[in-house]
Amino acid sequence: MTYQAFYRVYRPQSFREMSGQAHVKRTLQNALLANKTTHAYLFSGPRGTGKTSTAKIFAKALNCEHAPSKEPCNECATCISITDGSHPDVIEFDAASNSRVEEIRDIIEKVRFAPASSRYKVYIIDEVHMLSTSAFNALLKTLEEPPPHAVFILATTEPHKLPATIISRCQRFDFKRLSTNDIIERMKVVLEDIDLPYEEQGLKVIAQSAAGGMRDALSLLDQVVSFSGEKLKLEDTLLVTGSISQDIFYELAEALKVKDVAQMLALLEQLIADGKDPLRLSEDLITFFRDLLLLQTSDDLAELLELVSPEERVFTLAHEFAPDLLYGYIDILAKTQQEMRFSHHTKIYLETALLKMVQFSGGVTHQSVATNETMQSPELTQKIIDLEQIVQQLSLQLQTGTPVQASAAQKEQRPRAKNPNGYKAPTGRIQEVLKDATKQDVQRIKSIWAQALSQMQKSQSALLAEAEPVAASSSAFVLKFKYDIHCQMVADNQSLKAHFTQLIAGQTGTMYEMLCIPEESWLKMREEFIRDHGLQQKKSQTVSEHGEELLEPPPAEMPEEPFIDDAQPLASQDPLVTEAEKLFGKDFVEIIED
Repeated sequence: MTYQAFYRVYRPQSFREMSGQAHVKRTLQNALLANKTTHAYLFSGPRGTGKTSTAKIFAKALNCEHAPSKEPCNECATCISITDGSHPDVIEFDAASNSRVEEIRDIIEKVRFAPASSRYKVYIIDEVHMLSTSAFNALLKTLEEPPPHAVFILATTEPHKLPATIISRCQRFDFKRLSTNDIIERMKVVLEDIDLPYEEQGLKVIAQSAAGGMRDALSLLDQVVSFSGEKLKLEDTLLVTGSISQDIFYELAEALKVKDVAQMLALLEQLIADGKDPLRLSEDLITFFRDLLLLQTSDDLAELLELVSPEERVFTLAHEFAPDLLYGYIDILAKTQQEMRFSHHTKIYLETALLKMVQFSGGVTHQSVATNETMQSPELTQKIIDLEQIVQQLSLQLQTGTPVQASAAQKEQRPRAKNPNGYKAPTGRIQEVLKDATKQDVQRIKSIWAQALSQMQKSQSALLAEAEPVAASSSAFVLKFKYDIHCQMVADNQSLKAHFTQLIAGQTGTMYEMLCIPEESWLKMREEFIRDHGLQQKKSQTVSEHGEELLEPPPAEMPEEPFIDDAQPLASQDPLVTEAEKLFGKDFVEIIED
């Protein structure tokens, strides 16, 4: 018999043999026992995570002679023929090589016929995202309302390429990447079955290279077994997978710790000369520093280590780095890794990253402070001196009970007080607009307000939905915002302001300046302006020559006053009226004077 690869020989034949995917197994088994299986399923997830294997196991469980059962027996004629791929009622269809509509029509024509020798006719369509648009359209109606004896199982690695009409007709299961422990346990079963001794650290290297895919892991294991002799060794796995040993990472970390740039670059040059990929090397370095962080956190996290083994020297090395220093290393490598994906000069990027890591001083332990004290920058030294002075002044203040005057340098460095609302309105410019404000100008803005908002994008018009023009002159208008955050977002967005003022100019023929102010600030400014300019009592009475009171002064004596759209309700200056307006709105409040 010809040799078969591990991933074919050790394909799981029951839910019990599957690695990981507990959420999928449990749901399908409960549906089998309760006889609540549906007509269409969608299995999506990365490659090598068990989608097709689960589909075949589910097909066997549906048609097993001992059903209903949560596991196929794998002993009856139906289970055996499905495992061999010879059962006429379980049809595996490869959409990658049969993507045309004609192949799908052939399925649709035959699906209405009853099964030959089992309960259900099961169609397993692999790589379903490769079907053409016309093939999807032909499948739609049958997928929604198939015959009661038909079950469709669609498998794909790219569910985002499927039409929403297809996904909505299926019960979807998302397969996750397998954990390192799941992959290692499965490889142990394989190696024990072939009676081959192994080093567990070598299995960790294979599992990390597989990146969560069981098929990739078993394929790599097959290669390593073929390369190895009487025992699977760590050196063999490193050579076959292209990974790097823990010793190299340890030497790199030691060179980083003592800032030995020559040694560090020499190690990198040797790795590149041995054929190591710089992008893969950056990923391994990130994993290595992550392992050091885990060792710093707790000694009980050794099971979560991916690259390093819990040796005494590794524990010692982990505690010689400050946590923020390791976080900085990981951040530098992660950013460099993103840049390397779009460049052909990956080696230069990695060398630059290592040099940044040498110069990075995000944090040092107390063991390295003394050795690196002379290497501190003058700026850092000055900051330390300033902090010591502040501590001394605070101590003196506590002892004497008198405040201490801050130094001139400290006064210069003291941050400016922030507005409690986070936004400072241009009060001076608004005051100028209020002096020239007229009723005609603000009514002009209000008349085209809704039309201008309708011409904007929804995301932009939403910011202006709660805003209201309250005053306007011939060249500018004041916009009151109900919410401070909306006011700040609009005021900071110059493109939005320019676009909106252009829309208003298209309707009015005037290019206005838009001034934004929060409602709370506007209320205070409006009250001050009304008080200062005598707008509170417009009904100032005059006495006629006959001693009668006139409600209105003569027209010749009536100067043109600045207009604020919502100034009239303030005429009473009555807190009861103000509160009523807040509760019911100023349009529903009428002031009647006795």
